[in-house]
This record gives sequence, C-alpha cells and structure tokens, in this order.
Amino acid sequence: VQLQASGGGSVQAGDSLRVSCVASGRPFSTLGMGWFRQAAGKDREFVAAISWNGKTANYADSVKGRFTISRDDAKSTVHLQMNSLKPEDTAVYLCAGDLGGWGTETAEDYDYWGQGTQVTVSS
Repeated sequence: VQLQASGGGSVQAGDSLRVSCVASGRPFSTLGMGWFRQAAGKDREFVAAISWNGKTANYADSVKGRFTISRDDAKSTVHLQMNSLKPEDTAVYLCAGDLGGWGTETAEDYDYWGQGTQVTVSS
C-alpha cells in the first residue's frame, strides 16, 4: 500500500486547513486509517483515527472539538479537517494504514505510512 498525503501549508492561528491522504495498492475499505504528527525535535504523536467502516473515530485530547477525520472509500482517501488552528499544531502530519481495520492510537499498530505533509501555524 502506498499512502500519499497532501494539503499542508502555512496559515495563521485560527484558520482552517484540510489535509488528505490517498491510498493505492489494496482495497482501502478494509483499512483503519490514522493521522499522526511530528513537530521538530519532538516525538511522533497520535492525532486522530477512523475505523474501516467509518463508525468509530478517536481523537487526541489536544485536537478534540477542532479536528475531524473522515473517509471517502470511493476515492480511497482519508481527510483531516483542522479548524481553529494553533501554533502548537505546527508539525509534519503523517497518515497511516492499519490492516487490523480499527485505526488505533498506537503508532506500532499501523502497517503502512505516508511521507507526511507540513502544516505551519503562525501566531
């Protein structure tokens, strides 16, 4: 499976941005999908995840109420809508695919990783 993330950019605090990840190489509808982020000099951290059927979504406490994960199986794409962005959201955002189908909060559970897209939020 190949994952290609896009949609990052530079925005002001309070702005919105949507990042997307397109999957290819196997049936997308069986994969749990997750978003993680890694800021410069920091460890990778969980952001959001969605189950294979779209019925379960989980979020890090730091983004709850501001970010929304969704999936479009017809386009083999997972989106992360980010609203009310803060400077502390600045990071490389990486998408990941989970063969187990559930999309967990644990990076080690994921089998496939994309290359990431940079999101920079200035104050």
